[in-house]
Amino acid sequence: MKNYAYFLAFCFFGLMMSCADQTKTPGQTSTEHSPASTNSYYSYTDSLLKNSGGVKMVPVETAKGRFNVWTKQVGNNPDMRVLLLHGGPGLTHELFECFESYFPEAGIEFIYYDQLGSYYSDQPEDTSLWKLDRFVEEVEQVRQALDLDKDNFYLYGQSWGGILGLQYALKYQEHLKGLIISNMVPSLPEYQIYSSEVLAPMMDPAVLAEIQALEVAEDYMNPRYGELVSEHYYTEHILRRPLSEWPEPVNRSFNHINYVVYNHMQGPSEFGIKGDANLKHWDVKKDIVNLSVPVLSIGAKHDTMDPEQMKWLAENVQNGRFHFCPNGSHLSQYDNAEIYYDGLIDFIVDVNEGTFNQ
Repeated sequence: MKNYAYFLAFCFFGLMMSCADQTKTPGQTSTEHSPASTNSYYSYTDSLLKNSGGVKMVPVETAKGRFNVWTKQVGNNPDMRVLLLHGGPGLTHELFECFESYFPEAGIEFIYYDQLGSYYSDQPEDTSLWKLDRFVEEVEQVRQALDLDKDNFYLYGQSWGGILGLQYALKYQEHLKGLIISNMVPSLPEYQIYSSEVLAPMMDPAVLAEIQALEVAEDYMNPRYGELVSEHYYTEHILRRPLSEWPEPVNRSFNHINYVVYNHMQGPSEFGIKGDANLKHWDVKKDIVNLSVPVLSIGAKHDTMDPEQMKWLAENVQNGRFHFCPNGSHLSQYDNAEIYYDGLIDFIVDVNEGTFNQ
């Protein structure tokens, strides 16, 4: 990678997926997804939306004033509309551009969305805006502006987007048709333990010692820190390919990171949440039993987070399913793509057809 800043943004919250339901043999397709009608799928009833290629700037009201966030609708399906919450915090929708290779064929409408502070949206400098509860209210305003409701609204969140998705659902699940949490666990303190006690010891001892020395010195911007983490950690747990083979949209999203947002909420370390980052104590394990909306939790074997905790999430909501990516990491939508999208599309279609968990 050319730039340490784009690597740093990812470790905690990156993006999506590839996996297989535990009830399936990995790689097996359970549902034949019907191709969408090109004429209907790419039609727009809103002439302004058609002329903009699906792009709509949505005004968001905050305690610090009004700002605009960027969205882009791809396709048209009044029954299956998926709003994508990217990771970071402070990354971009670009991590999801690979969805264009899978969702249109299945006739699933999806909506890119750069959260406030991210590259395509307004980027205010007031750090008091970078709080989870404010982001929840932002998502609700976006939902209203895009006319999403319980008859069509699927909310997808990966990594940090999964935190945001869970927190949104705990307050506003009456507006949801389905919830997808990809590559995210329900407790950050437990993520910290997994990172420190499971993943870190798997590294070469000499490499780990050098990384830990740099972290003790809080020398996170040292190019050596970025080099060690990217070469020995990212290629194992973020996206399992050599850095030279990482997809262009991933590199582009990292290039566009808002590191101020990331650092304020996640912190600078690639091994858990450290310092005074405001997500440090986030934990909803006691709350998710209240979720009755259909939930898909996607986990991957080589993720930065414990896939067993992602399975636990699916087992402890009222109406859940777990989808496992045996060859995937934090961005399993890239390194275990066929299995990942098979399970993701199955869930959306099953909920739409009323056959989920039957």
